[in-house]
Amino acid sequence: MALGLRAAWRPGADEPGRRGEYRRPNDNVRKRLINAISERARSHAAGWLDMDATASVEVSSEEKEFPIESALLKGETVGWRAANPGAQTIRLIFDTPRDVRHIALVFEENGTKRTQEFVLRWSPDGGDSFREIVRQQWNFSPPETAREAQEYQVDLANVTVLELTIIPEISGGTARASLKSLRVA
Repeated sequence: MALGLRAAWRPGADEPGRRGEYRRPNDNVRKRLINAISERARSHAAGWLDMDATASVEVSSEEKEFPIESALLKGETVGWRAANPGAQTIRLIFDTPRDVRHIALVFEENGTKRTQEFVLRWSPDGGDSFREIVRQQWNFSPPETAREAQEYQVDLANVTVLELTIIPEISGGTARASLKSLRVA
């Protein structure tokens, strides 16, 4: 199902020889590495925003088999995973300021026992200043505690940027951040 999104990002160390932004075949989410540019969204019948129509995405890294659109688009089940260990950032940059009332996050870790921290922030001014919504730690101990699902009822007016920072292992190490899904209404 083609969603009409443009996937664009600046090449990283794992893409030698590429210049500027580009679109990979079959990619449906407009995205770019954090050091790049912005783009658009509309609502699903259930109330969740249709990210391919309302926002651009900036992501600090992504594993090729687990792109960011896999965590943002309705019907996707794979989720996103960082290409590198350490703290990672995902930014949703709305085409026009939006009122946000509901945010749902799902994280899954099926292999490694670890303590993760995430910070969810928003900006009313294009990212010049941020206001924290929540900062939370979670202990994954698979298979007993392999899933963290959080829903936040908020009352945010004129949101231009929603930013999620994930520290996959607060004690350091080689764990990579992942996100099963992020939904916004």
